[in-house]
Amino acid sequence: MTSRWRPRRTISSGSTEAGKSRRYSVSKAGSLSPTACPLTHFKNNDWADSSTDPPVHNGLSPYGRDIVREMNRLGMMVDISHVSDKTFYDAVETSRAPVIASHSSMRALCNIPRNMSDGMLRALAHAGGVVFINFNTAYLDEKAAAAFSRLHNARDREIADMLALNRSNPRRWALKRAIQQRYKAQLPPVDIGSVLRHIDHAVKTIGADHIGIGSDFDGVSRMVPDGMEDVSKYPALVKGLIEMGHSDADIRKIMGENLLRVMRANETIAREMAGK
Repeated sequence: MTSRWRPRRTISSGSTEAGKSRRYSVSKAGSLSPTACPLTHFKNNDWADSSTDPPVHNGLSPYGRDIVREMNRLGMMVDISHVSDKTFYDAVETSRAPVIASHSSMRALCNIPRNMSDGMLRALAHAGGVVFINFNTAYLDEKAAAAFSRLHNARDREIADMLALNRSNPRRWALKRAIQQRYKAQLPPVDIGSVLRHIDHAVKTIGADHIGIGSDFDGVSRMVPDGMEDVSKYPALVKGLIEMGHSDADIRKIMGENLLRVMRANETIAREMAGK
C-alpha cells in the first residue's frame, strides 16, 4: 500500500485586497484548496487587528468571526501568526478547529509584539493547536530585534528604490538579496542555538505535542541564524534537540507529525460541519 502526497497550498496573508473587502468570500479561496490562511499580516484589515498596527476592531471584527467559521467549514487552518493578542484570543474562542501559528516565536525570550506570550501558548495548546517556530533573527534575539528596528526602514527604502530603477534588469532579485545580506551583516550574530532555545522553551511550557518548525525562509529576507540558511541544515537542528535531551518521539512530532495531526483535525471538523 502506498501513500499519495500532493503539494499543499497556503495563502500568505490576510492583508491583500481579499482581507480589505467585505465583498470577498473566503469560499473563493477555498476553491483553490489552501491548507491555511493568516488572519492578518503587518497591517489591520476588515477581518482583524494585527500585532504591528494600532487596533481598530478590538480583536476580530464580526466579519472576521464569520471568516473563521467559514475557514472551519472549508477545512482551512486558521493561522494566528501576525495577529494582535486580542485577535488571537478571539480566534481561539471562535474556531471549532485547532488554530495554528505558522511562523511565530517566543515572547518570553524575545519580547516583541509579533511573538507569542506564554499565556497565548497555553491557550493555543488547550485548543489543540500548534506553534511553528520562526527563524527570523529579529524574532529570536532581542539585540537583533532592536538593531533591526533601527535599520529596516532604510533597508526597505533602498530595496524599493533599486527595484524601481531595475524593473527590466534580470539581476534585480540578486541585487535585492545583496542589499538584504548587507543589512543582515549589521545585526548582532545569532546562531542555531537561538532556534533551539525557542523550541525548548515552547516544549517546556506546553509540551512537544504543540510545537513545529515554521522557518519562514521565503519571508524573512534571508535574516536567518548562522547555520540555519536552508532546509539542508535541518539535521543540525535535530542533532541539537537530541543533545538537549528531547526524545526521538517528541522530535518526530516537532519535525512534522504535529502538522499532520492539526491538518487532520481541521479536515475532521469540516466533515462534521458538512454532516458527513
